[in-house]
Amino acid sequence: MNLLLPTTKRLSFRRNAERALLLLCVAVLAGCASGAHDTDNPDWAQAGMPPPPKRTESDTEWAETEVPPPPAFSESRLLPIEMPPYMTLKFGVDPGTIAITPDGIVRYVVVAQNRNGGGTNAFYEGVRCSTGELKSYARYNNGTWQEIKTPEWKRIDNLNSRYAKALSTQALCRGNAPRNSVGDMVRNLRNPVREVQ
Repeated sequence: MNLLLPTTKRLSFRRNAERALLLLCVAVLAGCASGAHDTDNPDWAQAGMPPPPKRTESDTEWAETEVPPPPAFSESRLLPIEMPPYMTLKFGVDPGTIAITPDGIVRYVVVAQNRNGGGTNAFYEGVRCSTGELKSYARYNNGTWQEIKTPEWKRIDNLNSRYAKALSTQALCRGNAPRNSVGDMVRNLRNPVREVQ
């Protein structure tokens, strides 16, 4: 009694199974691609929100609103920015200082402290999510704010500033726009969103 199928029947069954599997994979991929949402940014795409506006540095109509003086901050309210463990400084943001301006800038006070104790430095900064830029307006040292004479927008990726990159990707920006509210930013500071690489 021959329990094995003839060779031609085994090959035919295998080819049919491969074709069926291929068609199933194509159908699944087509179903994923036909969704109404852009899934490049799952933070807003999964919620069914429209994509953030795409803006570039060449936008000539954009103008920054007047910068208010640095807000008061409290070290007791700081929410830590998730940083690599080898960093000697720890960074935190007072949620009471975060503000979203009508021109799309997120302003905040970030505080830097040595992990072993010691002095405290703070920076009053703004992030422009649409262009991935950062501007420092003032520095806090020895109990006083010192305004930066000529603050300039600088690309976050070009700065030697890990905390600014971490803060913008973890909490402040969603793609090319600020998050919907300061509440969303605070929630993301408490539970950081990590970049998908």
